[in-house]
Amino acid sequence: MPKKNVTRLDSNYMQQYDAYMERKQRKKQRLIRRLVLFSIITVIAIGSMATFHIKQRVLQAEKSEKYHHMEEELASLEQKEKNYKEEIELLNDEEYVLEIARTNYFFSKKGELIFKIPDEEPSY
Repeated sequence: MPKKNVTRLDSNYMQQYDAYMERKQRKKQRLIRRLVLFSIITVIAIGSMATFHIKQRVLQAEKSEKYHHMEEELASLEQKEKNYKEEIELLNDEEYVLEIARTNYFFSKKGELIFKIPDEEPSY
């Protein structure tokens, strides 16, 4: 197919049409620039929010682990406190204190003899 050579007329209408097309092209370029800028800002915002969210989840996991550890420690300390209170009650009983003194420190009642038996089995 042969090419058609068309001569362009330099009329007032053509000048207005060229100006219109140029304005349309510039408008399209501004639109593209705005969309690109908006996309970049959106990506930065989403990225920073995702980073913040991940950091908060890590921090929350650490705090949760520490909380569970502290709960276990609290339960252990409460058990120790309960044992110490029981021991205090027992130590307020004079008979219990005398019994501990007899077994651990070989104190005896009047007329009582104490024999220490070795813990090891005798060798034959």
